[in-house]
Amino acid sequence: MMYDFSGRFHTMPASVQPQLRSGQVYRTKDLSKWSKNPTRLASRLVREDKLVPLAHGLYLHPKRGRFGQVPADDRELMRGFLDGDQYIVTGPERWNALGLGTTAVFATPLVYNRKRSGEFNLGDRRFRLRRVAFPRRPTAEWFVVDLFQNAEEAGASRAELTERLARAVRRGRFDRDELRQMARRFGSKDTQARIESAVATTDASVP
Repeated sequence: MMYDFSGRFHTMPASVQPQLRSGQVYRTKDLSKWSKNPTRLASRLVREDKLVPLAHGLYLHPKRGRFGQVPADDRELMRGFLDGDQYIVTGPERWNALGLGTTAVFATPLVYNRKRSGEFNLGDRRFRLRRVAFPRRPTAEWFVVDLFQNAEEAGASRAELTERLARAVRRGRFDRDELRQMARRFGSKDTQARIESAVATTDASVP
């Protein structure tokens, strides 16, 4: 309570209590809907353990589980960090699932996006971001092209990948036309040539 010079009492305004969603990542500007000074509000919420700093201007409203704070979901971290812009998570997990013989493992997720390149720590997670072109809806054939583009990082021989891809195409595991289209749009000259070589060896057997 407080009073003015007239002797009348007034109730002090209560601190703003934003309705935050558990597990969601917030940027400082997201708090402007609750305060004209979102930076100050963010600092207060951090002191109150309602927000956890992840990076400069980026915060998590954590979920609480039986054993304490639950780590943020990688997809939610990227959504917040890239401010909702489109991205694709690629790398060994996606490449190995293609069945072309790779077994690589990365310690950090590889993320293609349209804004940033470099390695970034978000809380206790580290991400490798590359600012490169990618399709809006990635297909298995695009991930094949991406694997060829990153064969050295995947610990794979391009010649062996070409042979394995030819066998996979013969078995009907990938679409020939889609492979060619993805290679033309997103592959280097070498990748285009190798994928064309793998597909061409199977064209003769197509009725």
